[in-house]
Amino acid sequence: METELMTANSSKVISEMLERISRTSPMTMGYPVSKDFDYSELMPFLQYPLNNVGDPFIASTYTVGSRELEKEVVAFFSKLFRAGEDNWWGYVTNGGSEGNLYGLYLARELYPKAIVYYSEATHYSVQKNLHLLNMPNIAIRSQASGEIDYLDLEKTISINRQVPVIILANIGTTMTEARDDVGKMKAIFKSMAIQHHYIHVDGALSGSYAAFIEPRPAFDFADGADSIAISGHKFLGSPIPCGLVIAKKSHRDRIARSIDYIGSQDTTISGSRNGHTPLFLWYLINKLGVEGLRKRTQDCLDVADYAEAALKQVEPLAWRNPSTLTISIPKPEAALVKKWQLASENNWAHIICMPGMHKEQIDAFVKDLKESKIQGN
Repeated sequence: METELMTANSSKVISEMLERISRTSPMTMGYPVSKDFDYSELMPFLQYPLNNVGDPFIASTYTVGSRELEKEVVAFFSKLFRAGEDNWWGYVTNGGSEGNLYGLYLARELYPKAIVYYSEATHYSVQKNLHLLNMPNIAIRSQASGEIDYLDLEKTISINRQVPVIILANIGTTMTEARDDVGKMKAIFKSMAIQHHYIHVDGALSGSYAAFIEPRPAFDFADGADSIAISGHKFLGSPIPCGLVIAKKSHRDRIARSIDYIGSQDTTISGSRNGHTPLFLWYLINKLGVEGLRKRTQDCLDVADYAEAALKQVEPLAWRNPSTLTISIPKPEAALVKKWQLASENNWAHIICMPGMHKEQIDAFVKDLKESKIQGN
C-alpha cells in the first residue's frame, strides 16, 4: 500500500513538473538557451551509463561511452576556429564555466607568476575560477558597449610589464554580448614587446556562431587565441548543459599524466565525464553541417533585427551591439521580468533571440511591455 502511494505521488510530481516546464519554457527570453532541438532518435542511449572517462583521444578500459564521437566534435570546432594543424586538443565539458577554468588552468601551468586581466563585464564565474586557481588578477574597465577598454588594458599591463600576461577575452559578454578583439590584444603585446602571454577566449554564446558573421570577429586561434571555451546548450542546443574547450595541444601536454586505473590520461577537469552530451553535439553538427549552422546564425540575426526594431517602437532606449542576438532595454517592472524570465543588472535587462524564438513571441513581449509602460504613466 505504501509503495502504491509513493508511486502515485511520484507520478503526480512528474506530471506537475512537466506541465510547469512546458508552460514556462516558451517564456524564457532573457537567458541564452536553444529550445528547437529534437534528439528523440537518441533516446535509447539513456538506458546506458555513457561515461567518457579520461582523455577523449586516448582509449580507456571503460568502453561504454561516446569518445569516438567526442573526438569528431572537437575536430569540427578546431577547424571552425582555425586551430593550427596537428596542434589542437579539447573535450566536451559540463559547461562554459568549466571550459574557462580549464583555459585558465593551462595558462597558470605555463606562466605560474602571471597576472590575469579581464574586463569588468566578464561573467561572474571567472572571478570564482581565479579564486579556485589562486591566480593574481586585475579587472579592466569596459567601454559603454561592454567591450574591454584597450587603453586601460595597455596602461595597466605597462605597470606590470615585467610579469607574464594572461588575458581572458570575452566573445559575448553576459549582459550586452560585447566582443573583445583578440587581434587588438595581440597588437598590444607586440607594441610592448611582451614575450610571455596567453589569451583564453570565453565564447560561451557568441563563440558558437562568430565564425559565420561578416565581418568575422577576431576571436579564434588564427587571431591569437591559445584556448577557446563555448557552451553547447546555448546556440547549439542540448537538453543537458554542456560545453566545449579547445586548446593548443602543446599546452595540454604540459599537464597530462597517465592513470593506470582508467587506462588513459588525466587531462580534463573532471574524471568521469558525461558521454551523452558529446553524442548530442555530434548529432547536431552532422545534421546541420557548416551551412546549416550558418543558416541557423542568420535566422537568429533576422529575429534579432526584428526584435530590435519592434522594441524601439515602444522603448527608444533599446539598443544592441552589431551582429548580436542580444537587445538591451531599461529594466521593466518586476511582473514583466518574472513573466518573461528576463536577466537584469544595473537597471538594465535584455532579451536574447536564440534558436527556437519566433517573431510571435517578440510581438507578445512587446505588447506586454507597451501595456506596462502605459499603465506606468
